[in-house]
Amino acid sequence: MKVVVLLGGDSGERDVSLASGVGVAEALRITGHEVVALDPATGLLTRGEEEAILNSGVAAAPPGEGQEASGTAVTIGGDPAVADADVVFVALHGGHGEDGTVQALLELAGVAYVGSSMLGCALSMDKDVTKRLLRDAGLPTPDWMVGDPSPAEVVKRLGCPVIVKPVSGGSSIGLTLAVDADQVASAGFEGRARGEAMMYETFVEGRELTVGILGDEALPVGEIVTERELFDYECKYQPGMASEIFPADLDEEFAHELQTLSLAVHRLLHLRHYSRIDFMLDGRGAPWILEANSLPGLTSASLLPKAAAAAGLSFPEFCDRLVQLARNG
Repeated sequence: MKVVVLLGGDSGERDVSLASGVGVAEALRITGHEVVALDPATGLLTRGEEEAILNSGVAAAPPGEGQEASGTAVTIGGDPAVADADVVFVALHGGHGEDGTVQALLELAGVAYVGSSMLGCALSMDKDVTKRLLRDAGLPTPDWMVGDPSPAEVVKRLGCPVIVKPVSGGSSIGLTLAVDADQVASAGFEGRARGEAMMYETFVEGRELTVGILGDEALPVGEIVTERELFDYECKYQPGMASEIFPADLDEEFAHELQTLSLAVHRLLHLRHYSRIDFMLDGRGAPWILEANSLPGLTSASLLPKAAAAAGLSFPEFCDRLVQLARNG
């Protein structure tokens, strides 16, 4: 099939998306697809540019403000490569690539694409909306506040330490573990200065677990053990900063419960093809849903490919499965 991989874009997760996308493009070529890589911010990539991205990996910090991308943006729905494609593989992360905007353009153009729909992306990208839906469905998620509460209000309701993070964002960019009211105030101020709505969330201390979804099946549960207290951007993408264990050392029955819970979240948020659901397991052994990722990272260091490998799927097989899901509707 003719496949266009969308990668890069202009969000703070641009570097991660580039690394994901070129890896996906190479994997799909291995399985026999005719593939081109398209960056909505700059245009088509040459094979030499793809190879350079593969060799460089992801930087230790996300791109700085105003440095995400340069060049002439392309109109995705009307791009000739997209119009000629059998399937578009959306490997964008964050921003308009993951909030439903790009998905809406592809749907208007009548193009089949990998990943969640406009609705699923929009629901999961907004962490406040996600948590409201989880709460209303009776699913466990840590307590939270949004808007502009005073640091005293945050500490009184949620305690300390507390997680401060953007309402819409990924790859742990802008994530802070605030240990007192002063740090709560500082983290909130910095986020708002970047133009971001901020969320304050009860910190759950314990084991960090993740469950990937492929099609309508849950993959083996994984555990993340980091060199730091938080699984931040650097830990996610730099070698040696974290260990990802698949399958996690869990009782088989409890692992199945987590998989069932993850499928429930996937369906609740109208996600499709693939996703990743993240949890904290507290000291009493109770799971807490942190968030759902509609377009999780697919770099060599990413969690979902490792979960697929634990289920017996190579990365090329995994990517080909997603293309087939998109092609078959």
